Amino acid sequence: MFQRAFGQSPPWSVGVEEELFLLDPTTLLPAPAPDGLLDGTRLKPELFRSLVELNTRVCASAEAAVAELRDLRAEARNRAAAADLAVAAAGTHPLARVDEQEVVDDPELAAFAEYAGPSARVQYCCGLHVHLGVPDADTCMAALESVLPWLPLVLALSVNSPYFEGRETGLASTRAELLSRLPRTGAPPAFGTYAAWETAMERLVELGLAHDHRWVWWDVRPNPELGTLEVRMPDQPTRIEAAAAFVALAQALVASPSVGAEADRGLYHQNRWAALRFGREAELVHPDGSRLTGVRELTAELLERVAPAARRLGSAQLLAPLERLARRSQAEEQLAVGRAEGLEALTARLVAETAP
Repeated sequence: MFQRAFGQSPPWSVGVEEELFLLDPTTLLPAPAPDGLLDGTRLKPELFRSLVELNTRVCASAEAAVAELRDLRAEARNRAAAADLAVAAAGTHPLARVDEQEVVDDPELAAFAEYAGPSARVQYCCGLHVHLGVPDADTCMAALESVLPWLPLVLALSVNSPYFEGRETGLASTRAELLSRLPRTGAPPAFGTYAAWETAMERLVELGLAHDHRWVWWDVRPNPELGTLEVRMPDQPTRIEAAAAFVALAQALVASPSVGAEADRGLYHQNRWAALRFGREAELVHPDGSRLTGVRELTAELLERVAPAARRLGSAQLLAPLERLARRSQAEEQLAVGRAEGLEALTARLVAETAP
C-alpha cells in the first residue's frame, strides 16, 4: 500500500513542473548542466543533462503558482547565464539530435533509461505537469474520469513541438508521439476504484516492471504520496502566459463537478492522435460521443464548463490565452518562423520568449 497524503493540502491546491532546455547561447544547441547549476529541489535534473525541471511549492491558487513559475524561470535564466548558458521552453528542441544527448548520473533515471532502452533515448522533449490537491482517493479517481475526455483538446491547444532533429515532422505535437513509445502511456485503464488502481500499481512493482507507482506515463495519473491528481498532457509552453492558462485550466477542470461516468478510452485514443497530428485544426469526437467537433467550438464549450470553478478559484483571468491558441497555436507560430527565417532564428526566438 502506498503512502497517502490526500487531504493534507487545501482542495484544488496547485503545484507545477515545467521542463526547459539548456542551450549554448552561441550555437543554440543543447548544453549539459554543470555541477552546481541545479539545486535539486526547485531546479531539478531530468533524464538528460541538458534539461532542467522547475518545481513550484504547493500553492493555494493558480495565480500564486504562476507567480512562482515566473520567479523560477528568472532564477533558471540567471543561473544559466552565470554558467554561460541559456534556457528555452518548448515541447521539442528544433535542432537537437537525440543521440548526442547525455543521460544524467541519477540511479532512478538511469534505471528507467536502461529499462526503456531506445524508447527512453528519444524522450528528448518537454511537458507541463500540473498537480492538483484532492481531498480523498475517491475524489481523485472521479476527477480523473471527468477530466480525461477533455485532455485531447488540452493537447490540441498546447501543441508546441512541430520540429525534431532539424526537420518538420508533420505533427503538431511530436512530443505526444514520442511519449507514446513508452509503455503505459496515453489514457490509464478504467480502474473504477482507487483500490483497483493501487492493486494494479503494486502488481507492477512486485513483478519488477516498475520502480514505483510513478513508472506509468499516462496523460493523467494519481500521485498518492503528494495527495494529488497530476495532469501531464500539455506540451511545454514557451510564453509564461500560455503556461498560466493551462495551469488554471487544469485546476478548474479538476475542481469542476465530476460527471460520474467512465471515459470512453477508444474515443480518447482517436482524439489524442488527431490532436497531436493536427493541433487546433483537429476534428475531435465530442466527449459525449455524438459528433465531430472543431477545436474552436469545443474550446468555447470547455471554457463555459469550467467558468464557475475558475471564478470560484479566482483564476478566470488566466484562461484568456486559450481562445487565442484556438485560433493560432504555438506550433503554427514555430512553423511560420522556421520556414521564413530558419531553425536557428526560431530557436533564438524561443529563448527570448521564454524570459518571464
